[in-house]
Amino acid sequence: MTKVDIISGFLGAGKTTLIKKLIAEVFTGQQIVLIENEFGEIGIDGGFLKESGVNITEMNSGCICCSLVGDFGTALTEVIDTYHPDRIIIEPSGVGKLSDVAKAVENVMEHADIVINSMTAVVDATKAKIYMKNFGEFFNNQIESARTIILSRTGGMKQEKLDLAIHMIREHNSEAPIITTDWSEIDGKTILGAMEESKSLASEMMEEQERQGHEHRDHDHHHEEHHHQHDCECGCGHDHDHSHHHADEVFTSWGEETSHKFTEEKLKEILMKLSEETDYGTVLRAKGIVAAKEGEWFHFDLTPGEYEIRRGVADYTGRLCVIGADLKEDALKELFEL
Repeated sequence: MTKVDIISGFLGAGKTTLIKKLIAEVFTGQQIVLIENEFGEIGIDGGFLKESGVNITEMNSGCICCSLVGDFGTALTEVIDTYHPDRIIIEPSGVGKLSDVAKAVENVMEHADIVINSMTAVVDATKAKIYMKNFGEFFNNQIESARTIILSRTGGMKQEKLDLAIHMIREHNSEAPIITTDWSEIDGKTILGAMEESKSLASEMMEEQERQGHEHRDHDHHHEEHHHQHDCECGCGHDHDHSHHHADEVFTSWGEETSHKFTEEKLKEILMKLSEETDYGTVLRAKGIVAAKEGEWFHFDLTPGEYEIRRGVADYTGRLCVIGADLKEDALKELFEL
């Protein structure tokens, strides 16, 4: 089955730069076809992408969202039949609507062995406000329809301006992961992981908690008919009857993405409070990856009474997750200054 990645973005957002990065760092060895839909008569990006060994079908007679849906379907079917690629990358016109592009691909899916692998909007963070105001119909559609949003030109932005851009984007799409890290700091594999909707930190931790619960119950099954109650070994200090609950029935999770940078001293202060105080609920586990003001990234892990901070690789944005019972979400947001 051929994977289809739709990489949209307003004029000049950096779509072609992103595609080149993915081709160089992730897609090596794959048979890839890039379909560009340029608005206008001349495809200005085609030439140097051909140098990367990518087969290009350019449609220069108009915008896909306006009049080329039928032609696009024919071209896409032809590409599949001719090249049998592992992956098709579609780079729509900067003024195209992502929802229309997706609809055109879905129509081809009815008779071709393809799947939409990702739907991405590349957004120039420095121009999000003005584009949203002046070209909202097209710009907002790309954001609203995207499964992942990748911010470009975040390096050197003031935190307040970056926060404002993220806030405005979140008003149009509250669910999609937003990549805020400067592209020079992360590799293509990390970007693709976010594009392909990799599991969130919260879901990973809840699954881990569930596995630990299964291991605990499997151990209990070696004892015949033990229907007593005792202090739970999970560390929360509560009594539980050992009936079969799923993790999401017993625990809750709080997770946030953040572009904020932390000093090591500040992060230690936060984790000490989270580990020792009860103002945030019953915290069983906390995990996160955040940017450091010193120019690196911190990875942290916390269990009741102890925590660890280490230096690690950059992620697509800062990610925080806390698992426990009766979590106080507002207090957690205040603690991490979100």
